[in-house]
Amino acid sequence: MMTTFKLAIGSIVVGFLVLGLKTFAYWMTGSVALLSDALESTVNVATAFAALIAIHVAAKPADAGHPYGHHKAEFFSAVLEGVMIIVAALLILLEAYRGFLEPVALDAPFEGLLVNIGATVINGFWAWILITRGRKRKSPALVADGHHLFTDVLTSFGVAVGLVLAVLTGWWILDPALAALVAVNILWSGWKIVKASLSGLMDEAVSDGTLNTIRTIIAQEADGAMEAHDLRTRHAGTAIFIDFHLVVPGETTVFHAHEICDRIERALKDKLDGARISIHVEPEHKSKQNGIVVLD
Repeated sequence: MMTTFKLAIGSIVVGFLVLGLKTFAYWMTGSVALLSDALESTVNVATAFAALIAIHVAAKPADAGHPYGHHKAEFFSAVLEGVMIIVAALLILLEAYRGFLEPVALDAPFEGLLVNIGATVINGFWAWILITRGRKRKSPALVADGHHLFTDVLTSFGVAVGLVLAVLTGWWILDPALAALVAVNILWSGWKIVKASLSGLMDEAVSDGTLNTIRTIIAQEADGAMEAHDLRTRHAGTAIFIDFHLVVPGETTVFHAHEICDRIERALKDKLDGARISIHVEPEHKSKQNGIVVLD
């Protein structure tokens, strides 16, 4: 199975290949819509480099200057990708405007479309790999790159259908119109990526489903304790940070309390890859009796 680093390198190789094919398709036809596809592919290449750098930085172990690790580097990459997508969309809108002013017939449209469809198939296959592997490895940079490529696949398909209609009807104004639609779709995609990545940078808590899993594990594994309260979570790339207060009976020894904590930590790490757990042990008079995880 490919590592996250190898997947990032693969994105660069695929990005250059697809960019070359789409640029060739534009050169063959002179289509503004196909140019929009090629411009988006330049963003794919640039952001693939950004993802590679971010993944390399995020993989570094914690150090004195970064005691919690470098996991958030991937979120910066995803934000950069979203911003670059938006910039590409604005460039496409400019080209579409020029096409509206002077619509022209396309050269070798079907040959160019075949080349573009070949590039689209490659993009679709690689997008599927990035999304599935990125989710498994909890890599927001790879998932964002995969969603971006998948958006590219959908828009490329729409462009192909529209250009076929333009050739059959002779309505060459459809070419810049398609480019404008592609740009709007790309803008929306870029905004969603930026929004999702900013939530990670703002230390957003884990999902409700993951939080319920954490509560259940604590309740099942904290035999010997009385309650857990002040449970807090946040996620940063592949890491999930969990901290809470564990109340134990006053007569519990340090050794026994430590065993309870170890048991909870093992269970959480077995279920949640990348979990980083911090438990603050308290005596029973610290019990809050509200907002707690009830222990069996």
